[in-house]
Amino acid sequence: MEKEHAAAAATTAVVDPEKIRSEFLDLLRSRRSAEVPLTFVPAKPVLNPLYQDDSPPTFSEAMESCPRDEIDNFKELLKEENLYLHTEAGEQGRLPVLILSLKGSEDQKRPAVVFLHSTHKCKEWLRPLLEAYASRGYIAIAIDSRYHGERASSKTTYRDALVSSWKNGDTMPFLFDTAWDLVKLADYLTQREDIDPKRIGITGESLGGMHAWFAAAADTRYAVVVPIIGVQGFRWAIDNDQWQGRVDSIGGVFKAASIDLNKSAIDKEVVDKVWDRIAPGLASQFDSPYTIPAIAPRPLLIVNGAEDPRCPLAGLEIPEARTCKAYEDAHCSDKFKLFAQPKIGHQMTPLMVKLASDWFDKFLKY
Repeated sequence: MEKEHAAAAATTAVVDPEKIRSEFLDLLRSRRSAEVPLTFVPAKPVLNPLYQDDSPPTFSEAMESCPRDEIDNFKELLKEENLYLHTEAGEQGRLPVLILSLKGSEDQKRPAVVFLHSTHKCKEWLRPLLEAYASRGYIAIAIDSRYHGERASSKTTYRDALVSSWKNGDTMPFLFDTAWDLVKLADYLTQREDIDPKRIGITGESLGGMHAWFAAAADTRYAVVVPIIGVQGFRWAIDNDQWQGRVDSIGGVFKAASIDLNKSAIDKEVVDKVWDRIAPGLASQFDSPYTIPAIAPRPLLIVNGAEDPRCPLAGLEIPEARTCKAYEDAHCSDKFKLFAQPKIGHQMTPLMVKLASDWFDKFLKY
């Protein structure tokens, strides 16, 4: 009975979105190099994108399946912009941005969607999605997350940054530094003449799904949110010994930490200490039970695989319950949905891409 009461209390706990946003932004600022004026400079298209996978990817059925409008001479009508946005001082403060739209869209304010790539990939990988959304009248935007794409110099750049963060505690390369970039990106997008500042969506796959989640929790200018295979309960995973799938995806930093902590193997203590060091609050006050409800009342679709070892569905029971309550309290229950595709692990599928597309069309095209 006592456990049942505790579970009920956890489910109905009050989330203060403004307090969470304020504390999260304070954390992001705490590990910044000097802030700089919001400026951007033109860039050139990337001809040979850097992928940090052992075997660089060549094709994604899911992304190629994204709904698109059939337009004659589409390639000739497609407008491409490449630029660098300065989000803070230093090398990693140069944010590479790729924007696709239809020519002529400058004359009217259109909805926009920001797309975020998965671990070891880059913004160029997302081009099929960008083109599909551009064909449907969106301004489609992609960035390189920290230590990826143009912000990487080798196939180990991201791994090296994670290990450095563990050892020095001066950066937050896992999730939070890119969340800061996305706040600054919102500054830029809301100033553009061709974008409706009230109709900016954000989505991403895996690492990109987590980036979308935290950016939306931090910044209400992201009006519609669709994290794909990216939402999990970090504390739940530690407490229930379900952390292995996520840890294996960036195993290098945990191996380094286990050595530094004189452990013969990675265990939950190592996991807890690594998260607290490289992303403070990730497994406590900024975990999904607090930051996912903070997205309410903006339209939020969470899409996961029912069998995903990195985002165990059981770990989302409390976040989902709290989020449902937040949307009910805001009298907009229809604006939140969690969909778990049966028999799917950590994989973005054509169905997920279609659901995301429909969600954006429903809430951004008006």
